[in-house]
Amino acid sequence: MKLLLTSGGLTNKSISSALFDLVGKKPEDTSLVFIPTASNIEMGDKDWLINDLINIRNQNFKSVAVTDISAVEESIWRPQMEEADVLFFGGGNTYHLMRWINKSGLVKILPELLKTKVYVGLSAGSMVTGPDLALRMSQIIYGEDLEEEFMDGLNFVDFYLLPHLHSPYFPERQEENAQKLSKEILRKIYFLDDQSAIKVLNGKTEIITEGKYLEFN
Repeated sequence: MKLLLTSGGLTNKSISSALFDLVGKKPEDTSLVFIPTASNIEMGDKDWLINDLINIRNQNFKSVAVTDISAVEESIWRPQMEEADVLFFGGGNTYHLMRWINKSGLVKILPELLKTKVYVGLSAGSMVTGPDLALRMSQIIYGEDLEEEFMDGLNFVDFYLLPHLHSPYFPERQEENAQKLSKEILRKIYFLDDQSAIKVLNGKTEIITEGKYLEFN
């Protein structure tokens, strides 16, 4: 399985190069489908979502499709995913995204799709690949999802990923909070800033960064 788990998306050349290394094609020969489902219930200005899409556009992909698994039937989103080289899951609310991965039925076919495609996650899209959504982590680091219940993740990786380290938009996402979490959650935790990503190839992980990351446990 080929995964590129990012905090902020395709924010620098190192992360972009890692993606095309995984794909094994030039950008102009590569097709991508963007899944914006996690962003649907986020309130307020979504300038960040527009910037994420601009970063994708700037890679000069052969084609970029957008499909929302919560808004259209499988007969629409499935062919788009089958035709793409890259399945790009955008940021937003992690629980909302995972609910719809389950509810849409994508959870059943995603492992098969990823035998020939690359999974890219951005923030929430990266977090759902872990063993579960770690409610306690959301409470401490993100100050949200307090009424949620335990929910399994995709279990593609055996670690937790925390995005947006030291982001001015998320004041709780600081090293001291991650250190507190590491004492409660015994699995490995990666805390990435928006210039960092984790490349996963057949179970082997590699940190890709032009910024800063932290690793615990």
